[in-house]
Amino acid sequence: MYFARRLLEAIPVIIAVTFIVFVSVRLIPGDPARVIAGLEATDATVEAIRADLGLDRPVLLQYVVFLRGLAVGDLGTSYYYGTPVIEEVLRRFPATMELALAGLAISIVVGIGIGVLSAVKRGTWWDRGTLVFAIAGVSMPSFWLALMLIIVFAVDLGWLPAGGYGTWRHLVLPAVTLGLFGAGTIARLTRSSMLEVLRQDYVRTAAAKGLPFRSVLFKHALRNALVPVVTMLGLQLGAFLSRAVVTETVFGWPGIARLTVTAVLDRDFPLIQGSVLWLALVFIAANLFVDVVYAVIDPRIRYA
Repeated sequence: MYFARRLLEAIPVIIAVTFIVFVSVRLIPGDPARVIAGLEATDATVEAIRADLGLDRPVLLQYVVFLRGLAVGDLGTSYYYGTPVIEEVLRRFPATMELALAGLAISIVVGIGIGVLSAVKRGTWWDRGTLVFAIAGVSMPSFWLALMLIIVFAVDLGWLPAGGYGTWRHLVLPAVTLGLFGAGTIARLTRSSMLEVLRQDYVRTAAAKGLPFRSVLFKHALRNALVPVVTMLGLQLGAFLSRAVVTETVFGWPGIARLTVTAVLDRDFPLIQGSVLWLALVFIAANLFVDVVYAVIDPRIRYA
C-alpha cells in the first residue's frame, strides 16, 4: 500500500513538471519555425511551418495535446531529427545512466570510506584533511574540474582520452568529475553520522563484550549510520543528472543531458519536454528505490 500510494503521489508531480517545462521552453527567445526555415526564409514560409508544427495554436491547447500524447506514451516528434522523441531519449539515456551510476559508485566508495576513516581518526591530520577534501569537492565547478582532469591525464600524461564514448577508458574522467562532487558531501555526512552512532550505548556494549573492532565498526555502527547517507544518495542521483549537462558537454559524452542542451539551442520543444520529463521520472524512481533500501538497512523502519 505504501508504494502504491507513493506512485499515486508521483502523478501530480509529473503533471506539474510537464506544465513547468512546457511553459518554460516557450519563454526561450527564438522561434523554432524560424530556426527550421532559416534566416533567409520568408514570413509566409515561417508561418506555414508554425502551422504545420501546431505552434500557431493557443499555448493551453498545445499543452492539452501534449498531455493526450503523453497518456499513450507519445512524447511528440523532434523538430530537428524528425524522429519520435521517445526513440531519441531511449537511445541516449543508457549513456547518461552509465555515467551517473559510475559517478555514484565513486562517490559511495570514496565518500563512505573517507567518512568512516575520518570518524575513527577524529581530531587527527586525516580528519582535517577530509574536511578540506569535502569542501573542495563541493565547491569546485564541474567544468573547471573536467578541464583540469583533461589537461593532466589526457594532454600532459596521455593516459586517458579527452572525450568520446565506447570503452571504459572514455568513462573514467567523466565519472571522476561527477564522483568527486558527490564524494565530498557523502564524506561529511558519513563522518557526522558515524560520530553520533559511535557514542551510542549499544556500540559501547558490543565493544565491551570483546567483539573485534572491525565487527563493531561495520556491523553495528556503520549499518545504522548509513540511513541518512542513503537519503543523500537518492538526492545525489538527481544532482548527478543535472551536473551531467556540463560533464557530457565537456567530454562529448552522447547522453540525454547533452541531447537536452542541443535541443535548447535548436529550439526543439518536443525534445526538451521529453528529455526533462524522462529525467524527472528517473529522479522519482530513484527516491522510491531509496525508500526500499531504508527497510533493508534498518529493519526497524516500517511503512504504514
